[in-house]
Amino acid sequence: MSTAEPRAGIVTCPACDLHVPVTEPNEAVEVYRRHERVTGHGIEWERVALDVTASSPNVESMLETLDGEYDDGVPVGVLTAAAATREVPISAVLDELHALRMEGKIHEPIDDHFSPL
Repeated sequence: MSTAEPRAGIVTCPACDLHVPVTEPNEAVEVYRRHERVTGHGIEWERVALDVTASSPNVESMLETLDGEYDDGVPVGVLTAAAATREVPISAVLDELHALRMEGKIHEPIDDHFSPL
């Protein structure tokens, strides 16, 4: 993990009492994937230090709203941070992104960055 001051926020695992500062939003998703693979526990955003909010808990709506701000798609970490402001867990965002990809509604121009079609 990074020793730099957190710029994106802090993620936590309530089951393990784990608190990890993250400097980049996508780092939160990397921590989630690693921790879930090892422990079976999901992590969640404890504190979001990004200036991002969601007007709806709907992942597709969030993606459409945020898409214009990013040239190569919205970083998945930004989506999870925005969703956290609506109390939507990281796992639910990742599940919904997978479903939207399988339905052909979104694409991934670069790894872990998504855009609506």
